[in-house]
Amino acid sequence: MRAAGTLVVTGLCVAYVLWRIDLSRTGHVLASADPRYFGAAVAIWLAGVWPLAWRWQRLLEARGVHDRLGWLTRAYFVSYAASQVLPTSLGGDAARIYQAGRRHRGDAGAIAGSVILERALGGAATLALAAIGFALAIGRYHVGAYLWIELALVVATVGGGVLIFSRRMRRPLARVAVLLRPLRLERPLRAAYEGLHAYRRHTALLVSAFALTLGVQALRVAGIWLIGKSVGVDLSPRPYYVMGPMLFLVMLVPFTISGLAVREAFFVSFLGQLGVQPDKAFSTGFLFFALAIVLALPGAGLAGWEALKRSTSRAEDLRTVARGAK
Repeated sequence: MRAAGTLVVTGLCVAYVLWRIDLSRTGHVLASADPRYFGAAVAIWLAGVWPLAWRWQRLLEARGVHDRLGWLTRAYFVSYAASQVLPTSLGGDAARIYQAGRRHRGDAGAIAGSVILERALGGAATLALAAIGFALAIGRYHVGAYLWIELALVVATVGGGVLIFSRRMRRPLARVAVLLRPLRLERPLRAAYEGLHAYRRHTALLVSAFALTLGVQALRVAGIWLIGKSVGVDLSPRPYYVMGPMLFLVMLVPFTISGLAVREAFFVSFLGQLGVQPDKAFSTGFLFFALAIVLALPGAGLAGWEALKRSTSRAEDLRTVARGAK
């Protein structure tokens, strides 16, 4: 079913993109892209990794897990590399949980809770920007149902926050959890809930982490605007703050690797409603994919180097054993 879903979703998105764009004209747009704007976008996204790693460090410390900022930054970069080969951007989160769980055995619950909370903070911050963008877009940008979908997501996020952190909701949620037992979902969902709910005692930390996340997300959306500028998309940053939350949601579609084709189709559809030519809209999406690849390169290099070191060390151990046997 997953393979069939992947073929259907990818095929439909590819067909939609090919229907809307002219390949030769798109190639010309990409070839003439301004590297200065693209380089600035890459710099913004790379610079955002360190404050996010520091945020993760603070969240882990609140649960009694201590680690160096350098290693946590390295784990972030490796997770970006993993997200390029695993379905959805959540694959990178799973990679971080796995890496940190092996490093801090016995603290898997706290580690998973911190990563899930980071994802929730990222979603909440992005939707806060969407709420601002929604207010700014009404009457100025006609993007149809996208605005109302984002409004629904903002309301759902507020409701989710109440469910997770409210003490009064623990008893009703416990009754619902019992119903999930036959599906074998009760234990993992309960563990995730407990990992998140534990942070309700750290209000100041949550507020500061949210403020930091909001700043990083705002800069990253500005990075997407710069990518659009590089291929001649003449829009102000405002509509990108409306588009950003939907883009990050699209990246969670579980049927393609790293949002392949779905991402480009979204750019063509959204920016097309703002009067952007399909070729330029597709080029913006394609360069955003290129940005993700650049962001993944340090992590891929680190993972490859560490694998080579382990292989060399294992080979040396085998040679030592062989010499001892002789």
